[in-house]
Amino acid sequence: MNIVVFGAGLVGAPMAIDLAKDNDINVTVADIDPGRLRGLEARSIATREVDLSDAAGVERLAGEFDFVLSAVPGFMGFKTLEAVIKAGKNVVDIAFFPEDPFLLDKLAKSQGVTAVVDCGVAPGMTNVFVGHAHRLLDETHNVLIYVGGLPECREWPYEYKAVFSPADVIEEYTRPARLVENGEIVIRPALSETEMLYFPPLGTLEAFNSDGLRTLATTIDAPNMKEKTMRYPGHVERMRMLRDTGFFSKEPVEVNGVKIRPLDFTSRLLFPKWKLEEGDADYTVLKVIVEGRKDGKPRRYTWDLLDRYDPETRTHSMARTTGYTATAAVRMLAAGLYKRTGISPPEYVGEHPECVEFLLDQLEERGVVYTETVDSGESGASAV
Repeated sequence: MNIVVFGAGLVGAPMAIDLAKDNDINVTVADIDPGRLRGLEARSIATREVDLSDAAGVERLAGEFDFVLSAVPGFMGFKTLEAVIKAGKNVVDIAFFPEDPFLLDKLAKSQGVTAVVDCGVAPGMTNVFVGHAHRLLDETHNVLIYVGGLPECREWPYEYKAVFSPADVIEEYTRPARLVENGEIVIRPALSETEMLYFPPLGTLEAFNSDGLRTLATTIDAPNMKEKTMRYPGHVERMRMLRDTGFFSKEPVEVNGVKIRPLDFTSRLLFPKWKLEEGDADYTVLKVIVEGRKDGKPRRYTWDLLDRYDPETRTHSMARTTGYTATAAVRMLAAGLYKRTGISPPEYVGEHPECVEFLLDQLEERGVVYTETVDSGESGASAV
């Protein structure tokens, strides 16, 4: 199978390296940055220097391959996915785009394409677990997701490093969060409803509303669902200050006769300070809680993950937990375990026990290990 990976960034490159280990997969990586591509060429992985913001070019490029794995930044994600579907190619996508992926469902079905979207760690495996628990329960009442990608070394003032596209990080701080409360979709500001949680060995973290439910808000019948992102204490206040002052605004302002978007200026200053250097250790911490009733009795499913930078392969944790989920999904489709055409968010995959088992086995082989707990009792999805 000939696969093209779109994007050679923090997650795209490790995904390509992982897939290239399979003897029956030929991998090519496409990116506009020749510097990123050189590191992959040194590993004997084929590369193409391509502007992936050109939808027509993306469609032509996708047409040359059997399969596409898309790891472009969120602002490019929807158009890129649309171009791949027009090319008639199956795709696994991890782009964190704001548009509704189901807008492309009719097109994907007409092309006979299977498109597994939001296929990272969160969204991604979080959705898989929710879909899996929802199938097992007779009634699903509460869903609560906590997730954070954090540097091991806490450096003032932000105590943060961007473990995926920095532009998508800022989206988490500005994009309104969709939650489900009492059966209704409600909108809350990003960075709102902060709560303090203790996660050993990281210590106390702060969790805030973010737009991470994604498709779960409409695909899962549960009256209460919420996703929260976690950071070290103090980070939320700093980000809220920048946002509310206008530093993340996309509306141009005039400075000495020159129009500039505050977001562009802020990004230029922040991104170097947030850069995750090679060798910088990071953590991925995650908890998914799904509560409901089975056979008339309360039941709670919980999945926990604490993953760390792998010094042996020099792969960051967020790249491992996100990228290896996506590469596992590629192998799952190649094995014929999942054949549903159209747009498939990961919760659809979670409805198939054999697919869940396959994904977990693939991840465990790579050292990404989830712990499952099943118990009685229903807490209103507040147990941490």
